[in-house]
Amino acid sequence: MSATEHHDGSAQSVVSDLDTELKRPWMRSAFLYFTCGLAFVGGGIATLAYARDYIAPPSKSVAELLKARLPKTKVTSVNCDKVDGLCEVTAGSNLFYIDRTARYLVIGRVYDMETRQDLTATRLLEMNPDMLLGASAKANAAGAEDNEPALAARPAAAAKAAAAAPLQKLPLGELPKDGAIVWGNSSGKTVTVFSDFRCSYCRALSNTLSSMNVRVVERPISVLGSRDIADKVYCAKDKAKALHAAYSGQDIKGTGPCDTKGLDANEAFARLHGLGGTPVIVRDDGSVLEGYRPKEFLENWLKGGQS
Repeated sequence: MSATEHHDGSAQSVVSDLDTELKRPWMRSAFLYFTCGLAFVGGGIATLAYARDYIAPPSKSVAELLKARLPKTKVTSVNCDKVDGLCEVTAGSNLFYIDRTARYLVIGRVYDMETRQDLTATRLLEMNPDMLLGASAKANAAGAEDNEPALAARPAAAAKAAAAAPLQKLPLGELPKDGAIVWGNSSGKTVTVFSDFRCSYCRALSNTLSSMNVRVVERPISVLGSRDIADKVYCAKDKAKALHAAYSGQDIKGTGPCDTKGLDANEAFARLHGLGGTPVIVRDDGSVLEGYRPKEFLENWLKGGQS
């Protein structure tokens, strides 16, 4: 069955649609196709060509324009409010971007250099929260020299991780008070996070938790060789401020030597209970989530919902 006879919303189908559409003379002159958008590859960044200045139409108009360009692509949603100049398009479980005239299409990762967050990876995890588990996070991190997350965990890796017996409960009472960095709303629900400062999913989780009414007890563990950063953060006069600075790649100020036995205890606890990847999120009753989860999921889970 050819791509013109069947469309499942996959990236291959999108490309097939494009190939078909580009056969039209007016499309060849009006449509520019990128295989990579804003993306970090080995520390470099691919450039994105912008269209000329224009008055941006609303998302509905963009969706109508996109439908005319790609009539075979089943578009789930179009959001033009997240990234200036680009509209985020979801087609089933796939994600790509177009400009507001629906002339330029971008397949790749959009990276916010101010917050140091991979917006594409975060959005894909919001769409498919089960794609990332602690074990697959570790596998992804091992192959990422730039310490930025892949677009998503490979389905096979995620399935393998899910097949392994997941953690159900963690006895947080075994941990000493030392070793914790407490931040957020002191009157909110408490959530404990085992994290690594070189883990991009931990950074994404930190950004998500910052937007929630929660008290975060963060316990750094060195899965990706970040103990030097953890020492600086833990020994800072303002630990919470230093923590967010570390995730943002900023200098950690007001730090010096101090007793870091609490961090040793975090790592011993992690080894004892098999915490091989980060982040690991723990509710006050000891219930565990391995890997990043979006805001709506976390809010429900912290109220006692199932993982």
